[in-house]
Amino acid sequence: MQPFELSLTEASRAVRARELSPVELTESVLARIAAVEGRLGAYVTVAADAALAAAVRAEREISGSGPRGPLHGIPMALKDLIDAEGMPTTASSHVRAGHVAERDSRVAERLGAAGAVLLGKTHTHEFAYGLTTPQTNNAWDHSRVAGGSSGGSAVAVAAGGATFAMGTDTGGSIRVPAALNGVVGLKPTYGLVPRTGVTSLSWSLDHVGPLTRTVQDVALVLSATAGHDPRDPASVSGPMPDRFPGGDLRGLKVGVPRNHYFDRVTPEVEESVRGAIERLAELGAELVDVEIPMARYIQAVQWGLMVPEATAYHERSLRATPDLYAADVRILLEAGALTSAGDYLRAQRARTMMRDAWARMFDGIDVLAAPTVPMTAAEAGQEAVEWADGTTEAVSDGYVRLCAPANITGVPALTLPVGHDRAGLPIGMQLMARPFHDATVLHVGRVYEESVAGAGRLAPLVA
Repeated sequence: MQPFELSLTEASRAVRARELSPVELTESVLARIAAVEGRLGAYVTVAADAALAAAVRAEREISGSGPRGPLHGIPMALKDLIDAEGMPTTASSHVRAGHVAERDSRVAERLGAAGAVLLGKTHTHEFAYGLTTPQTNNAWDHSRVAGGSSGGSAVAVAAGGATFAMGTDTGGSIRVPAALNGVVGLKPTYGLVPRTGVTSLSWSLDHVGPLTRTVQDVALVLSATAGHDPRDPASVSGPMPDRFPGGDLRGLKVGVPRNHYFDRVTPEVEESVRGAIERLAELGAELVDVEIPMARYIQAVQWGLMVPEATAYHERSLRATPDLYAADVRILLEAGALTSAGDYLRAQRARTMMRDAWARMFDGIDVLAAPTVPMTAAEAGQEAVEWADGTTEAVSDGYVRLCAPANITGVPALTLPVGHDRAGLPIGMQLMARPFHDATVLHVGRVYEESVAGAGRLAPLVA
């Protein structure tokens, strides 16, 4: 096994045991990027020289005073919305061409303090306003979409081009590409990981979180990045996940939705996810049927919040340089200007009602288990999907439909691989819990992951 094939947990153990040096690990990952990037397009910027210099420093520090923690010397990537001092943050847009960050985002600062080695920046759907990341190809099938908007981060991790990566999630932008590329992704509780220095799409829905190869890897990154930041007005100083136990699931109640989450999903997705839920029962969990409250309003509330907030953020640049935006993003931003204040306030009121309803739902369960997305990776350029009930749905609407509730309510949501369709494309299961119970979803995900074969598998890249 080459070093780039190691999960974060495996690589960290090897580095701390002095069986693998940060330089060897970083060189292996950079060589992997060079070998596959032409087919994948995961990166906007690869800072190879800076990464190697950081790896040399980490090796020297570990040899001297020992490792700072599990991320010391581990190569990682940041989505191109997340500032790192001296490095471009373009949001994969011509609007931000030439923009260089003057200081670290809080996430980059914390990862740097943990000793992580920054490889570069990964592609996003322009300004995170989309679910496909058109610059990037799926790691399992290059003719299919990577998912978005954190598509570059997911593909880099799935292909061995980063040991872990950071993304953002406003309507599924960590979980969608993670599911489509067979990796693990976490949208933490709203406010748990600060967004200072991160380009916003929709401030009341934006989250920052990790994409990794295993659930245990996610726990390591979350421990390093979570915590209050006074510069982020949404940041919280509430309870922090401080342990991520393994073991079994005895005593846990897992909610299985009767509505919404299994409506209009492919048979292969439903079969894989229901099979994974049954596996949770075999591991000791009690399955409880639940009704998803206010399901018919989910997409209206998501768009009613996101569209006007995004337009407000881009108001000046949209007026000054509209032609620099990609057509799909410009249309959405222009549409946001037509949203009335009344409509926005009604969406906010509905969000409050939905949060309360979800809190009551979680009174009877510990975790909700459901598909992450209703279908596997679409063909590049495919605009719509036809369902068995005769309805047609835009691909982007399909991908956001099952992820949006966690953004609206702010609950933690973890996606992990649970199977493949007939074409060999990955299928993801989503685990959600009440706010600040991030450790609970990680516990359930880790127990499931340890009970099945193949966890942490890289995508089998083909020419």
